[in-house]
Amino acid sequence: VEQKDVKGSMWHIEYSIEGDTARTITVATTRPETLLGDTAIAVHPDDDRYKDLVGKMAIVPICDRLVPIVADEYADPEAGSGAVKITPAHDFNDFEVGKRHDLPVINILDEHAHLNDEVPEEYQGLERFEARKKILSELEELEKLVEEEKIKHTVPYGDRSGVVIEPFLTDQWFVDTPTLAKEAAAAVRDGRTTFHPKQYENMYFDWVDNQQPWCISRQLWWGHQIPAWFDEEGNIYVAEDEASAQEQAGAGVALTRDEDVLDTWFSSALWPFSTLGWPDKTPELDKYFAGDVLITGFDIITFWVSRMMMMSLYLTGEAPFKDVYIHALVRDSKGQKMSKSKGNVIDPLDLIDQFGTDALRFCLSAMAAQGRDVRLSEDRVAGYRNFATKLWNATRFCEMNDCLPQSDYNPHATSHAVNQWILYSLNECKNKTAQAIENYRFNEAANTLYQFVWGGFCDWYLEMTKPLLAGEDTALINEVKGTTGYVLDQILLLLNPFMPYITEELYAAIAPREKEALLMGEAWPEYDYKFDEANAEIAWVQSLIGEIRSVRADMNVPAKAQIDLLVEGASVGSIANLEKYKAVIQQMARIANIDMQSTAPAGSIKTIIGEATYSLPIADLIDLDQERERLRKEIAKLDDNIDKMAKQLGNQNFVANAPEAVIAEKKDIIAQDEDKKGKLTKALEQLSAA
Repeated sequence: VEQKDVKGSMWHIEYSIEGDTARTITVATTRPETLLGDTAIAVHPDDDRYKDLVGKMAIVPICDRLVPIVADEYADPEAGSGAVKITPAHDFNDFEVGKRHDLPVINILDEHAHLNDEVPEEYQGLERFEARKKILSELEELEKLVEEEKIKHTVPYGDRSGVVIEPFLTDQWFVDTPTLAKEAAAAVRDGRTTFHPKQYENMYFDWVDNQQPWCISRQLWWGHQIPAWFDEEGNIYVAEDEASAQEQAGAGVALTRDEDVLDTWFSSALWPFSTLGWPDKTPELDKYFAGDVLITGFDIITFWVSRMMMMSLYLTGEAPFKDVYIHALVRDSKGQKMSKSKGNVIDPLDLIDQFGTDALRFCLSAMAAQGRDVRLSEDRVAGYRNFATKLWNATRFCEMNDCLPQSDYNPHATSHAVNQWILYSLNECKNKTAQAIENYRFNEAANTLYQFVWGGFCDWYLEMTKPLLAGEDTALINEVKGTTGYVLDQILLLLNPFMPYITEELYAAIAPREKEALLMGEAWPEYDYKFDEANAEIAWVQSLIGEIRSVRADMNVPAKAQIDLLVEGASVGSIANLEKYKAVIQQMARIANIDMQSTAPAGSIKTIIGEATYSLPIADLIDLDQERERLRKEIAKLDDNIDKMAKQLGNQNFVANAPEAVIAEKKDIIAQDEDKKGKLTKALEQLSAA
């Protein structure tokens, strides 16, 4: 049903009062043809104009039916005359008024919207709009048409037929959901079933705590046919099959099956147990019911989730699942819902062809934050395609350097700090990933793996161990190879639920198992590596290299330029680490020499890590004045953008009318620009002191 605002008319019609020729009561309607089905006139209980008429009878024009004048709060004293005609068979609100006052219900239409034999003979068979013209003409002749008021109002149209839809009274089958919903609500309140994120329980309770009987019969061609049969006298026999219905009715009684089918959500509500052989006590039912988790969208919590809960609890005594995970909706990059009319639909098959299944799968996982929709774009998927490529290339590097899994490798026997550190980091990654999965925070799990694989393993560990592999310490080389192969093996195992195709391919290539053995058949790893001292030591090295890299980037130092690192005030421990990791620092930070004797010359940039001061003489590599000017312009540009965004967010009209996605995007831009401005300001301060 599509609700459309259209231009129309409100006709004011006068009804006579029985036994009082001096009094009349006027009602207003947009559908004058329905007066032939009127069974009352309603006025507000507090409307002084009509208090003396409540309980009296009005005369419906044309059909001369006597109908009561009833007091009901549905009537609005401020709208029109304050009196409304009540046609219970052809208006939803009127139907409720009719139930409250026990009014007759007169259906004046057939299924083709033609008037039936409940109306005067001259109107029978007329199409509704033809009948409207005839009624208006007759009302005018009877001097009962007081006024025609031109209005704009909302009218329901069929989305397929394109014609106005009429409320039409029919016999339907209902389920007593107000009773069934009580146990469904209790099952969530007492923790038998839990929603993730938990706030969706509010939507669930809002629905199950306010149930009306559910109409489950549909006039469609396809579906489960209603299991009910009628005899020629209209008696109903509900049974599992026709033979059982015939047995109820008695031999020789002619039966006709109800042609309606069940609402698709009724059939779907039976899914958790009906697919497993229920009502028979099958092995499948015993093994798989109840399930652990249902994954679905928030838009069918009411239609599907609540009804599966009701049916399962009523028919089996158990809630159908322990957890309900409500996943995000996938929108376009601007946060808009995808639709063909907007032309913003992203076909997942196209993304798979372009970037690969694993890239799309990992992208969706990484963006699936609880309670937030996914804003998908090709650029995002491309970023995770790059991640898959990084993993592939890292594996090739390990293979080329003979850093493959070894059956006799013992992680607990590692002695070098960098190897102990990567095992410590692997352990942390495994624990955080498992915890995130257990809590249905798939984005946190995916991002934990991403940071460890790309940052920890590829960018740090493989780079830090290159000098070790190129050294002459055979025992250390073997330990690095064993550790690298082991960690790579564990990475593929941890990544497998998120990127099954590439991990299975690489797993088979680097660590051949039995024929057709798959990673997905492996158990989730259980280990606990506690190398706290090594973790602290490598964290210091990473901090130093990271700070040098940051300074180089902020100062626009050419990437290939080799710089000296001058150290002042270093402790014995820091000096030992500088000596131990000299080759790593030189390679990863592009440092020519590490000097702990010289004083920093003019034009040096200084930074403090721990107790020591580290200086980078860059005056000969960049134009200091030019660089200061560049930084000032960059900061000014960021200030302008931050100010512009802040003014928009400070505009109440903008905030009130802009989509949430746009507001969030602008806040993100401000945060990013503030962070960038802070770094550039620090760099400018250092250059000003140089």
